[in-house]
Parts: sequence; structure tokens; C-alpha cells
Amino acid sequence: MSDPELSLVHTLLLVFAGIAGTLLVASVIGLILRARLPEGRTNPVIANLNARINAWWIMVLLLAAAFWAGNTAVIVLFAFISFQALREYISVTHTRRGDHRALLWCFFFFLPLQYGLIGIGWYGLFSILIPVYAFLLLPISATLGADTTRFLERAAKVQWGLMICVYCLSHVPALLALDIADFEGRNLQLIVFLLLTVQSSDVFQYVWGKLLGRHKLAPEISPSKTLEGLLGGILTSTAVGAALWWITPFAWWQAALIALTINVLGFFGGFVLSAIKRDRGLKDWGNMIEGHGGMLDRVDSVSFSAPIFFHIVRYWWG
Repeated sequence: MSDPELSLVHTLLLVFAGIAGTLLVASVIGLILRARLPEGRTNPVIANLNARINAWWIMVLLLAAAFWAGNTAVIVLFAFISFQALREYISVTHTRRGDHRALLWCFFFFLPLQYGLIGIGWYGLFSILIPVYAFLLLPISATLGADTTRFLERAAKVQWGLMICVYCLSHVPALLALDIADFEGRNLQLIVFLLLTVQSSDVFQYVWGKLLGRHKLAPEISPSKTLEGLLGGILTSTAVGAALWWITPFAWWQAALIALTINVLGFFGGFVLSAIKRDRGLKDWGNMIEGHGGMLDRVDSVSFSAPIFFHIVRYWWG
């Protein structure tokens, strides 16, 4: 192995060992809490906590396996995540027979092409494929169905789903295509920084909300989100981001500022997607991940933070 590859492997081993240690402690705490319950009794909060921890074990192991297999495996993993997220989104939105052609374009042309372009590092095209070409082609395709009922609403829903579930999420593996001075061969560490920072914000918001949450932010959109959970989660995960500066090309204070930015965007990503769920009368996007809901429930915050993080890194360090 070259020196950058050895450095990458060493860093990833340290990071994933730290994550495994944290999950192990959480698992022990969850087991203790469950064991302290009276025989035959259950507690929904403790049950949900243990389900979330078990799901995190599976998600971390899958991510670690993809990282170990290399860049192509990471791109394929996120293509699958996008496919599943888009499937969940489309399954709960109002579409008609006239939209089927546009949906085929989404799932079987634009999604694989977007990730294929990322795989070959063609920034000039993957950066505009969906917001320009798909934006124009999809309504054209839908008109061929000759169905004008709620046409504008239907076209907007399909375009919005493709943007959030494919275009935005594809900026996570797109970090692999960046050329950063003195950081060659270590771009996977940028993905680790992004995911750990944003996902830890979700976890810490949940924890702080359960411990100290008193003031609801917008119960009609997200009944469980509180002001205390938001502030505690963002500040704690910003500290996590600052502590991870050593796996990035950033100084510690730059890592803190970037972490703060993507955590705020991640919160609003979850908030916006929650508003859509409430509009559709849903609690979760699906039930694929026990304790978390659907795939889109798990990556909603990443969908808003990933494009901004990508462009911050590209324009200031690329």
C-alpha cells in the first residue's frame, strides 16, 4: 500500500473502533435499562432506544464494509440508498398513470446515470444533470401521458423527489471526486466527517430532547422535536465535528464552523421532510429500519447538508 492508503486505513480503523466502542456502551446501557423493568413489563421509550441501537449496529457495519471494499462500493451503496429513499417518497405521493413514464426516467435513467457520472468524476455533468436536464425532460415526458389532472402538482412532486433523494444524496459519494491538495487518497474521510457529524446531531437531539426537552418547536410538524433538543444536539455534534478535524483538511476551528453549518442544515432537512410526512398523514416514510422508520427517515438530514458540505469543500479546498 502507498502512504496515503495506509493513512486512510489507519484512520478508518480508529474511527470505526471509536464508533463500535460507543455503540457497545449504548448497547450495555440499553440492556441494563431493559433488565431493570419489572418482569413482564415493557417501556416503549426503552424498547425504541434498543431498536435504534441495534439498527445503528447494522448500518455502521454496512458502511464499514463498503468503505473497506473501496470507492465503487461506496457509490453503489449510496445509489441503493437513493433508490430506496425515492421509492419510499414516490409510494406516498399522489401520482397517476400519466406519470409512469416520468418515473421510469427517474429510477432507471437519471438515478444510475447520476451515480455513474460521479463514479467517473465528471463534475461538469453530474452537477447539472438533474437540476437542468431532468427538470426539463420529466414534465415533457409526463405530458405524453395526456393527463392534465393536477399536472403541476404531480410534476413538482416527481422533480422534488428526484432532487432530494438522488441529486442531494449523491453529493455524499461525490466527495470522492474532489481533488484536494495534500489530501490525495483520503477523500473517504470527508464522508466519515459528514456522516458522523450530521447523524450524531440527530442522535444528540433525540437524547437531549428526552432528557431536557420542555419547549416544543412545532408539534404540528414534528411532535418530538424540542428547543432544548435542537440546541443541545447541534452544539454537541458541532463539538464532535471539531474533534474530528484531524481526519479532514480543515483546522479545528474550520471543522467546527463547517460542522455547525451542516448540522443546522441537517436539522432543517429533517424538519422539511417531516412537514411533507405530516401533509401525507404519515409518522414515518417506511419501516425498513427498525426504530428509525424508512430509509428517508434516516437520510433526510444528510440530503440537505451533503450538497452544501460538498461545495464548501470544493470551493475552499478543492
